[in-house]
Amino acid sequence: MISDLALAVIMVTATVTVHFFGILFLLYLLRQHGGNLKVHHSSFRQGFVILVVMLGIFAIHTVEIWLYAVLYFALGALPNFETALYFSTVTFSSVGYGDVVLSPQWRVFGAIEAPNGLILIGWSTAFLISLMSRLRTLEHDWLE
Repeated sequence: MISDLALAVIMVTATVTVHFFGILFLLYLLRQHGGNLKVHHSSFRQGFVILVVMLGIFAIHTVEIWLYAVLYFALGALPNFETALYFSTVTFSSVGYGDVVLSPQWRVFGAIEAPNGLILIGWSTAFLISLMSRLRTLEHDWLE
């Protein structure tokens, strides 16, 4: 169990780091290319920014899910990569169908992926709400 917990700490650290730098990269893109939103008064431009951010967040979560899947497969915890990717996706998203289960040796490690994913998805949601709030503020400024 100690090895499970140590591995879980490493993976949580890795996925939080991926998420942190992914969000920083999206903020960089917004500052570089979205800074003149107020000047253009364009709903299309705002929509494009939202689309890019959504796809960016989806890409960040995909990397995080794949990190877990690669590790499950490398450890031999699941029989093939497709199953590992499926298991990681339903666990990370906290869907947890239960049709694929880990052996008792890896249960604790697998269980920690769910709260890790839940927290990172929550972080993404907070980021999106913040962005949408900022865009609504700009929209309000345009109407005045």
